[in-house]
Amino acid sequence: MSEIVVVFDFDKTIVDVDSDNWVIDELGFTDLFNQLIPTMPWNTVMDKMMMELHSHGKTIKDIEEVLHKIPLHPRVIPAVKAAHASGCDLRIVSDANLFFIESILKHLGIREYFSEINTNPSYVNEEGRLRILPYHDFNKASHGCSLCPPNMCKGLVIERIQDSISEENKRFIYLGDGVGDYCPSLRLKEKDFMMPRKNFPVWDLICKDPSLVKAEIHGWSDGEELEQVLLQLINKVSMEQSSLFISSDCKLQTLSVSAHEALPKVLPVRP
Repeated sequence: MSEIVVVFDFDKTIVDVDSDNWVIDELGFTDLFNQLIPTMPWNTVMDKMMMELHSHGKTIKDIEEVLHKIPLHPRVIPAVKAAHASGCDLRIVSDANLFFIESILKHLGIREYFSEINTNPSYVNEEGRLRILPYHDFNKASHGCSLCPPNMCKGLVIERIQDSISEENKRFIYLGDGVGDYCPSLRLKEKDFMMPRKNFPVWDLICKDPSLVKAEIHGWSDGEELEQVLLQLINKVSMEQSSLFISSDCKLQTLSVSAHEALPKVLPVRP
């Protein structure tokens, strides 16, 4: 199954909330955050908020303790483990930050299942303050994509991953919920699969004109449906790959078709 690359968004996909909002709200800094949001890019606000947390005596341990309590659907971890056990290459492309994501994944015991995490860099400086930087340094040069926030174009990240994988038979499954997940959905190919979260911003954008997305579209609403649809797609690709090794004998073709038809029906694009 190594021919499948599964790319997860993080916020509201692996975890069920936005990790930035979760930390700010749980530590009691929502009002200041809301004041700053209209004045600068989100990524810059988050770096400034980490300075505010530090100046008010909040420690890295305080942030970690909040991250460890973040809500997620109980079927998401089994879904990740099942996809990994199937031999899929699992990656994350997220507009959160590395410290938040790794703290959560390590606490959940699933960090090692992901071969790559593409997100905004972050580090703890010598004063013990968390710094959050942009994935694309927009202070030096723009990434040039009008669909994405200035600090990260997920579409460019997907293109880099596609270019780094030379095998023609590699197929992508992309899962996401937000506006930032629309650009990468447009970079997927006909053989790929897009899994937008139903009634979230990326779903709404795709539904305006589904024909713009070349990949097959399979919606999901919660962690249970995420697991169901993801494992169905992995099974579908597995059976299609197996059929390539079957000879063109008509009897064997009939067996292959009947096995394919036994798969659960995929979900429609629109609700």
